[in-house]
Amino acid sequence: MFRKFPKSAGITALLLSLAASSALSQEVTPSAPAEPKLPSIVVTEAVTKPLVDRVIATGTIKPVEEVYVQPLVEGLSIKTLNADVGDEVKADSVLAALNDDALLLERSQLEANRAKTEAALAQYKAQVIEAQANLDDATRQRDRTKRLSQSGTSTVSQLEQAEALVEVRQAQLNAAKQAVAVGESDINVVDAQIEDVDLKLARTGVKTPVAGVISLRNAKVGAIASGTGNPLFTIIKDGAIELVADLSETDIQKIEVGQKAVVTIAGGRTKIEGKVRLVSPTVDSTTRLGSVHIVVDDESGARAGMYASADIIVTETSALALPLSAVTTDRNGSTARKVEDNVVKQVKIETGIQDGGFVEVVSGLEAGDMVVAKAGAFVRDGDKIAPVPAEPNTISN
Repeated sequence: MFRKFPKSAGITALLLSLAASSALSQEVTPSAPAEPKLPSIVVTEAVTKPLVDRVIATGTIKPVEEVYVQPLVEGLSIKTLNADVGDEVKADSVLAALNDDALLLERSQLEANRAKTEAALAQYKAQVIEAQANLDDATRQRDRTKRLSQSGTSTVSQLEQAEALVEVRQAQLNAAKQAVAVGESDINVVDAQIEDVDLKLARTGVKTPVAGVISLRNAKVGAIASGTGNPLFTIIKDGAIELVADLSETDIQKIEVGQKAVVTIAGGRTKIEGKVRLVSPTVDSTTRLGSVHIVVDDESGARAGMYASADIIVTETSALALPLSAVTTDRNGSTARKVEDNVVKQVKIETGIQDGGFVEVVSGLEAGDMVVAKAGAFVRDGDKIAPVPAEPNTISN
């Protein structure tokens, strides 16, 4: 007895048979060899860009020049103070006044001595007049006696007495004139003493010889001012300040007076313009460091004693450059992995200015050349790669 199958079941069986036959034929047919996959390597282009050769220096902000203000009169107490730390002062400003009572008393005494000396001088001058008159009278008597002696009326003894009297009167006149000269000298001495006291009185006002900013005040009211102790005031001349930084003997050779610098105070973000004022002509034989002085604008907010750093601009140029990451440097020089027709070729290059994440390529490459972006990438000379252009923001400047 035969069992009948539905028509749809037959069709399904036929389709399964055909699929199995097709799969069997595919397994028997050999597949074509696959292409080898090249490694994807990030590459970057050698381009011309602005570069800045700079030297980084760190140090302390200091006054360019400090001026010490000392009293010019010894032994007087400080009467008043007219300035304090931080004040801006002009040249010849009176910062403090000294007590002048003792000087005024001394001047009064000297004026009294002068009046006394003038009175004595007047007496000496009267004595000169009197001595001159006595000499003239003695001279006339001697001449008369000489004439009488020639006529026989006067004796030789009388003539000798008359001549002796003339000599006495002449000596008296000379003494009187010398007394006048002494009196005049005494007046000159007193006048000099009065001038000295006047000078001291003028100097009781302690003045600053320069304009600037007071950075230190040691003066105290009532203290005895002395020119041999600590200065009463310390002035930063014209308020000028500078960054004094130490550089290595290699870096200091690049620095010249007048070069621009950008100064940053520690803890701050403000960039302050500066200029190299002085480069030390010597380098310390022990530390191998030399100092560089960079003038800083006093209105920038910088203060003496602050720690700061500076970028000293040595050279500004536009040149062919590569990222530092694309360059390998060793004792034999610098190299880069140039990519031509997807093939890596190691080339020797000469480098120059290094600015941030870039380095100048002096020779060995041309603008537009592609190189492996990461010098540490595992590729060798002659390797074929699949170049992948570097994203601009993946390379630091």
